[in-house]
Amino acid sequence: MQASISLSASPSLSLAKSNHAFESSFPITSSKPLNLRFCGLRREALGFSQLKRSDSLRVVVSSRSRSKKVSASSSGNGTAPKGFDYDLVIIGAGVGGHGAALHAVEKGLKTAIIEGDVVGGTCVNRGCVPSKALLAVSGRMRELQNEHHLKALGLQVAAAGYDRQGVADHANNLASKIRNNLTNSMKALGVDILTGVGTILGPQKVKYGKVGASDNIITAKDIIIATGSVPFVPKGIEVDGKTVITSDHALKLEFVPDWIAIVGSGYIGLEFSDVYTALGSEVTFIEALDQLMPGFDPEIGKLAQRVLVNPRNIDYHTGVFATKITPAKDGKPVIIELIDAKTKEPKDSLEVDAALIATGRAPFTKALGLENINVETQRGFVPVDERMQVIDAKGNLVPHLYCIGDANGKMMLAHAASAQGISVVEQVTGKDHVLNHLSIPAACFTHPEISMVGLTEPQAREKAEQEGFEISITKTSFKANTKALAENEGEGLAKLIYRPDNGEILGVHIFGLHAADLIHEASNAIALGTRIQDIKFAVHAHPTLSEVLDELFKSAKVNAHVSSPVNEPVAV
Repeated sequence: MQASISLSASPSLSLAKSNHAFESSFPITSSKPLNLRFCGLRREALGFSQLKRSDSLRVVVSSRSRSKKVSASSSGNGTAPKGFDYDLVIIGAGVGGHGAALHAVEKGLKTAIIEGDVVGGTCVNRGCVPSKALLAVSGRMRELQNEHHLKALGLQVAAAGYDRQGVADHANNLASKIRNNLTNSMKALGVDILTGVGTILGPQKVKYGKVGASDNIITAKDIIIATGSVPFVPKGIEVDGKTVITSDHALKLEFVPDWIAIVGSGYIGLEFSDVYTALGSEVTFIEALDQLMPGFDPEIGKLAQRVLVNPRNIDYHTGVFATKITPAKDGKPVIIELIDAKTKEPKDSLEVDAALIATGRAPFTKALGLENINVETQRGFVPVDERMQVIDAKGNLVPHLYCIGDANGKMMLAHAASAQGISVVEQVTGKDHVLNHLSIPAACFTHPEISMVGLTEPQAREKAEQEGFEISITKTSFKANTKALAENEGEGLAKLIYRPDNGEILGVHIFGLHAADLIHEASNAIALGTRIQDIKFAVHAHPTLSEVLDELFKSAKVNAHVSSPVNEPVAV
């Protein structure tokens, strides 16, 4: 998820991961063009897109080799460069590939995108989108079930219930709607959507086609790999898709177990615990590290545990591995065998109704043909430099080949993949661009939400010690925010980590109502190099939750009085 996502950082800024054992058509017109957004990505949906010079589309279907090519004729897709079929070919039509394709067309590049499954990738079909639908339901259920909260607002509500199939249909319908929107947006702009599995044959050459059918070969001046990831399942765990499941299965919500074990307490596990407990399940976390939520800032993690775990029907085992999980069958429950993470001695055995494997995600990079260009993966990830250019086995950059998103492992977030894709397009069109990954926010859509950008406190202290500067920390509570109190949602904290000598923002962490929306003021400040002493003058509407950040920045004590950008963005 985002939220069904895993987060991987560079070696110098490694984040603790909750990985159990993964160390480490038809003519249309548009009278009122609108620019919509979804998943942090510009979405120009069919019927809401402005076409330059021509408002008509033509869809051509070719049955050649039983492989379909959907082409939307539009002047926006440019013309092919001399000697090539396309300026840019993207392998993978997830959020990252979609973002790169739209930006490429905007830049005048003739673009094609290859997809072997369905448009939208993990985020739209098996991650961010359907998970948010389930979490929307869990949020409503919590509100209706919280008698004390409702009474404080003067409300009286009868007992709340839910229809499991109705909830599942909501998630599926949302994914289908967004998938169609993404597909239509690319068609509207003239991106060629090529159906089949993409394989690199050599420099600037790709083949695609369905299994068992003849392949088509195309050439491109530049190629982007954007194949994404799949759920990571450790050895010894037998997934049957019924009682032992991954997030892919869980999002279908085929049943709600009375008792479910969740292996891993990162973003994925935490969000699903929110869903299952709201729908009446008891949850048991199994975490390999010594504390729950190891990827979060420790202080935020402790507060989140006090609010999201302790009061709910959740217990947990930390410092243990699930070495073997056997699905339920013949009337027997799911059996989980645990060992001590350090000593490897047997620790315990659990019998539950179901088990969700939320141990992170693994890159989907097999059968890409990387051997044809002398590229070797590292733990499955495609090695890249700070500009997302692929590195071969000898440490040399592979000309005209890039890799973005989960497949390169830099930051396994849908919006990070999109940002990387846009950055690559900037480069291939002549503008050098290095993405500052420390400015990319992350969020966990629990109730309340958790969000973060930049460094955690331990990471900031380590960096300060290595580079010889001091850090300061300031915090503000949601209990001091008028809007939060009006909502009777005062449980929350915002934390700022910064340099008092120059006002540089090193990290911001938020736990509370709409934290995922609030974090962007901080992430944009980091991206633009804005100093605290400058952002203090920003005006926020009153009363709004945004004043949580306003108070946070105003409470920081900065020694410097000179206003200027901190520095150029640093690649991570």
